[in-house]
Order: sequence, then structure tokens, then C-alpha cells
Amino acid sequence: MYPQKVNPGRETSFIVSKVFIDTNLLVYTIDRKDKTKQKISRRIIKKLVDEHMPVLSTQVIQEFYVVATTKMKANPVAVKNIIHNFHNMELVNIDLELIEQAIDISVLSQISFWDSLIIAAAEKANCEYVFSEDLNAGQLYRGIKLLNPFMQQENSDFI
Repeated sequence: MYPQKVNPGRETSFIVSKVFIDTNLLVYTIDRKDKTKQKISRRIIKKLVDEHMPVLSTQVIQEFYVVATTKMKANPVAVKNIIHNFHNMELVNIDLELIEQAIDISVLSQISFWDSLIIAAAEKANCEYVFSEDLNAGQLYRGIKLLNPFMQQENSDFI
């Protein structure tokens, strides 16, 4: 999970993991009710931005905006400013092909369509991991490992 040296010598390059971030990790960064999850999620997001390649989808950004402004009662302009900072992350657009892939994943894996859309977006971006507390930690879907950011064993390399 840490950047790995490739062709060590005078010029060193690194291979970094692409990590898909689910909505819940973003929501916890602004959750004042759960300081522990807020602290963990902020630390993980920072580390992902600094050392890996974080990936989001349009679905995740939409869900984050709705949850932040309705359930969390955050100021819509403040949330828009947070979303603006996502420019340093790769973005997967949800299109018809991705929706069809998500339906296949949902049927074959017997998980919700929305969770399947996360897997399909992560697969499209060639992610190695998905950070989510909604899916089974350690489970592999289409070669992508699910990590629960709030389980100590799962996130030890990311904090």
C-alpha cells in the first residue's frame, strides 16, 4: 500500500496505489458528533492525497453534498468549497456503461446497486482499494479490495 520504488538508482520512480473513496469517509471529515471518526477520516484523506492517488466518482460527490447539507446541516457554500478541493483527485463520471456494469455486479455479487456503482467506478479507474464502511472489509470485488477505514487492522497502512 505504500509507494514502492521502481528501478532504484539515480532516478527513482514510485508506484502508488489508486484508492477509491466512498461517501461515508468524506462525510465523517465534517461530522462534529463523532470526533474519533472525524479525526481518522481526515488523517486518511490527507495521507491518500499526499502518498496515493485518491479517486472519487460523480455519485460520491453528489451524495456527499446532499448528506452534508441535509443531515449534517452544513452551509451549502462551505460544502461547495470543500467539493472544489476535490480537483486534486481523479474523478470517474457515471455514464450508461458504468450503470450497466453496476447492475451486473449487483446481480452477481448480491450487493446493492449503489454499492455496485462504487465498485464499477473503482474498477473503471483501475483502483486497487475502496475505502468504505458500507461493504464487507477484506472482500474482493473484481480484484478490488474493500477496506473499512474505521477498523484498525484494515487502515493501519493509511494512518
